[in-house]
Amino acid sequence: MMMKAREILGLSKIIPVITIEDASLSVDLAKALMDGGAKVLEITLRTKEALKAIESISKELPELVVGAGTILNAHQLELAIKAGAKFGISPGLNTIFATALKKFNLPFIPGIATAGELMLALEFGFDTLKFFPAQAAGGVNMLKSFSGPFKDIKFCPTGGISIDNMKEYLKLDNVICIGGSWLTPKELVLRKEWQKISQLTSQSLELTKDL
Repeated sequence: MMMKAREILGLSKIIPVITIEDASLSVDLAKALMDGGAKVLEITLRTKEALKAIESISKELPELVVGAGTILNAHQLELAIKAGAKFGISPGLNTIFATALKKFNLPFIPGIATAGELMLALEFGFDTLKFFPAQAAGGVNMLKSFSGPFKDIKFCPTGGISIDNMKEYLKLDNVICIGGSWLTPKELVLRKEWQKISQLTSQSLELTKDL
C-alpha cells in the first residue's frame, strides 16, 4: 500500500537533501546516510545524474524511501516515477502544475513560501507542504504565523537550515521534519569519506531525539 506524503515525512526528523554530481557514488552515499540512521532521501533534479542516482539507489537499497526534489513540471515528475522515486517535492506551486499532479499516483509535497500559495495548495487537496526557502521566506516566525489560520497544515521546511538552527524549527507543532543539505558536504562526498557522513548523520539525528 502506498504511503501518504505525511507518513513519509514522519519517518525521520531530518531528510537529507542531496544534489548528485556523480551517479556512480550515489549508492555508497545513500548507504552511508542509511548507516547513520537516515530513512528518507530527497535527490534533487538539479543535475543530469539525478535520475540515474534515484534508479540506482531504489534498486540497491529498497529499504530507503527515495524521493525526487526540485520537480518543476509534470514531465520531470513522470521521469522521476520511471526512475523509481517513491515521492516528489517541488520548490513551488502554480495552478497548471497543481492540475497536472492529479493524474499521477504518487505522494507529492509542493513547496510554498506565502499564505496565498498555501491557500492554492489547499484548493488542490495538499495539506503536507514544503516551506521553501525557509530562512529567506521568514523562517520560524513565518511558520508560527501560519499555525493560526492553517492549523491542520504540516510542513517540511528546507533552505538555510543547519544543525545549528534545526531545533528551532523542529520544536514547532506544525513542523513534521526538516530538509537539510549539511549531511552531505561536497568535499566529503568527493573524498568518499562515507564513515564521516554516517557519523554526521547519526550525530544530527541524535540531537532530534528529545523533540
